[in-house]
Amino acid sequence: MKKTRSYTMGARAEAVAETRQRIIEALFYLGRERMFPDISLDDVAVAADVSVQTILRHFKTRAGLTEATMDHAIATVTQERRAPVGDVDAAVGVIIDHYEDRGQTALLMLAQESSDPQVAELVRRGRAMHRTWVRDVFAPFAGPRDPLIDLLVVATDVYTWKLLRIDRRYSRARTEQLMHRMATSLLEDVRH
Repeated sequence: MKKTRSYTMGARAEAVAETRQRIIEALFYLGRERMFPDISLDDVAVAADVSVQTILRHFKTRAGLTEATMDHAIATVTQERRAPVGDVDAAVGVIIDHYEDRGQTALLMLAQESSDPQVAELVRRGRAMHRTWVRDVFAPFAGPRDPLIDLLVVATDVYTWKLLRIDRRYSRARTEQLMHRMATSLLEDVRH
């Protein structure tokens, strides 16, 4: 009997964790296309195939759900942006892949930063994450406080991608080429 109960409790805990993850991913994906204030708990419930009450049972409040989703977003993006240290070609390729997939979402979040405190916090964390990524990936070329890091942050920023890819309407390949050129130009003196 104890084995059955232990199994049942394990299965129940697994089902609870899966439901929680499904709810987080529902808000995460809804946030790719819509402003956060425009996404209701009803929308999340429909997308996650749960009730609003289930969402509240897991997260207590909308703010709790948003915070958990932001933690998930940061972890997901950090994983997606892994690049070999010191490999400029790979780093630029990784960041372009990331922006091709999530650049529009990042821009949507940036557009909401002044009107939603939780989104402002996500944007703050995103900026810090990008700076850390630049500092880590380009570590062989610059120390953590080197002004070169600031320049590389700009050369690989989502706004730089937006200016080239969206505003100038360059192809993905041309955008990557230009951002790569910016990064390598900045590193030219250091590498020689």
